[in-house]
Amino acid sequence: MQTNAAERRLAIAHHGRRLQYLTIAWNSAECLISIGAGLIAGSIALVGFGLDSAIEVASSLAAVWRLARDQDEAERERAERRALRIIGVCFVALALYVAVDATKALVSREAPAASSVGMVVAALSLVVMPILVRLKRRVAAQLNSGALEAETRQTAVCAYLSAILLVGLALNAWLGWWWADPLAGLAMVALITREGVEALRGETCCGD
Repeated sequence: MQTNAAERRLAIAHHGRRLQYLTIAWNSAECLISIGAGLIAGSIALVGFGLDSAIEVASSLAAVWRLARDQDEAERERAERRALRIIGVCFVALALYVAVDATKALVSREAPAASSVGMVVAALSLVVMPILVRLKRRVAAQLNSGALEAETRQTAVCAYLSAILLVGLALNAWLGWWWADPLAGLAMVALITREGVEALRGETCCGD
């Protein structure tokens, strides 16, 4: 009976790693495209979104590391704590970057150019991210992992940021509301900071 439970847990961990590899591949491409398009357009929100994708890659790597240590209970607990800290620090660092650059853009009245590439990336992310969230949340619940739940929340934040980014870019492109872009960046900060603090504190649905 214990053998069957261990084998099932191992299979779930393998499935979780495959989902993380998919997340890493998607976010790596998203990062490069978003930052490139953001630098060309001068879009703080788009660059911030690209950096969020880079942070998500780092968090996914931490999740892969955690999943590789799932079979040993003592090692699993250590991996939980370390992965949560890594993910939390990544969140907070991103929030600081976006807050400073968005504030600077508002003060200096830097108007970004329209970015159709950015809007396409944001729209695609709105489709892909919720699917990954649902699948990864199931793995986190089955393994009772607070670290994996925190990483899943970061993927969910990526979906929220996609919506915020899309609105900001669209308003700038169609109505010329340049301030919508840095305001979209600032709107990201509250979400990112909250998730970072919760990860650092271990306040996830599975973590205690």
